[in-house]
Amino acid sequence: MSVVSFAPRQSVEQVEEGNELAPKFDAQGLIPVVTTDFNSGEVLMHAYMNEEAFTETIKLGEAVYWSRSRKCLWHKGATSGLVQIIREIRIDDDQDCVWIRVDVQGGASCHVGYRSCFYRAVPFGDEIGQPLGFTETEKVFEPEKVYGDAPNPTQL
Repeated sequence: MSVVSFAPRQSVEQVEEGNELAPKFDAQGLIPVVTTDFNSGEVLMHAYMNEEAFTETIKLGEAVYWSRSRKCLWHKGATSGLVQIIREIRIDDDQDCVWIRVDVQGGASCHVGYRSCFYRAVPFGDEIGQPLGFTETEKVFEPEKVYGDAPNPTQL
C-alpha cells in the first residue's frame, strides 16, 4: 500500500491551483469534514479529522474521524456497523475543508438513529420563533440497541 503524505504549504498558487495535497489543519490540528451520501447528495454529517484520521481515511477507504468529545480516532461504524465507505474525497480551494462522498452501510450516519445528523430545520424569516421542524420522522435504528451503555458523545 502506498504511503500517504501531505505536502508542505509553500505558496498560494500551490495550494489553490496545484496538484499536491497540502491540507491546512487548524490550531487544534483539525480540519472540518462534510460528509454526503454519494448517490443522493444528502448531507449526512459534519465532523473533524486530524492528520492521522485523514491519513487512515485515505488508506482504508472508510471514514475515520477525530472525536473531539472522546479525544480519540473514531472509525465510523466500528461499533454500530454503520461504516461509511468512501466513494470520493474532495478538498476545497484553500485546502482547509474536506468533503467526502460515501455509501453508508446500514443506511444511517447519526448516533441518534436518524439517517442524517441534519434531521431538524431551523425556522427563519416569517417563521422566526417557531420550534425546530423535524425533517426525518423515523429513526433507522434505536441507539440503545446499537450502542448499549456506551457514553453519548453529545456534550452540554
